[in-house]
Amino acid sequence: MIKMKNHQKENINPESTGLLVDLEEDRSIRARLYYIWRLLWRDKAGLIGLIVFLIIIIAAISAPLLAPHDPLQQNLIASRQPPFWAEGGSFEHLLGTDNLGRDILSRIIYGARVSIMVGFLGVSIAFSLGMVIGLIAGYKGGRIENVIMTLSNMVLSLPYLVFVVFVAAILGRSLLNVILIFGFTNIPIFVRVTRGEVLRLREEGYIEAAMSIGQKTPAIIFKHIMPNLLGPLITLATFEMSAMIFYEAGLGFLGLSVPPTIPSWGNMLAEGRQYLTYFPWMSIYPGLAIVLTGFGINLFGDWLRDVLDPRMRRMKK
Repeated sequence: MIKMKNHQKENINPESTGLLVDLEEDRSIRARLYYIWRLLWRDKAGLIGLIVFLIIIIAAISAPLLAPHDPLQQNLIASRQPPFWAEGGSFEHLLGTDNLGRDILSRIIYGARVSIMVGFLGVSIAFSLGMVIGLIAGYKGGRIENVIMTLSNMVLSLPYLVFVVFVAAILGRSLLNVILIFGFTNIPIFVRVTRGEVLRLREEGYIEAAMSIGQKTPAIIFKHIMPNLLGPLITLATFEMSAMIFYEAGLGFLGLSVPPTIPSWGNMLAEGRQYLTYFPWMSIYPGLAIVLTGFGINLFGDWLRDVLDPRMRRMKK
């Protein structure tokens, strides 16, 4: 009877039990990519967000190839020209020109570089440093945790936009300064999330088992804790990247972001605000670029949250 049961177990078809994840062939990179694509195709909002985000990235990388004009080239004869579909417009400047005759479409394409660099590099700084500091605070505990969390809470208690404007006004207009400002001021958010996840994971059974068999702290952190941290932190990073793009545009509108010689969406909004009544296209299209970029990143981030959290995947099924 025991032999019959064992024989039945050996002949179990994984497809009938839903245990395809245990098959060796389904652990390949190709199978995992196909599975991710199926999840993305099922969530059309996430797919749209990814497409929009990729278009912005491609535009930023290929700006010299895609831009029809030099974004800094001035042509006062063609200044304040409307888009090509409006009366007085031309196909030479598809979205019109600004008050100095610079092509708006070209400046929008080049402005994507500033937004993507600020968002990506700022999030990278906050992500890496915040995760390390949060790991130390959550795993070590004691006085170290108290000091780290006190400093983090002090920074988070400040009005964020006012604090960023104050620091930017002191440091001056520079792309590097803007990246560093957003990177370091967002560290406390990642510290808090990381520390909370570490406190939760530290009480899990497999962590206690690893401690009981004498595994060293670095092995526990890198093998057991960090893989479970990446999901929530990556999701947080996408939303923070979107927020940084909006805040950078806000600083540019106030004249505290990159210098005027560097095309950016915030600078374009600031330059076009005084002409908003008579020449609205000077501000409308940079504003639409900011909104679409944030919209795409948020849709993609929402999909990432659902994919990286198994509980959300089960709810959506």
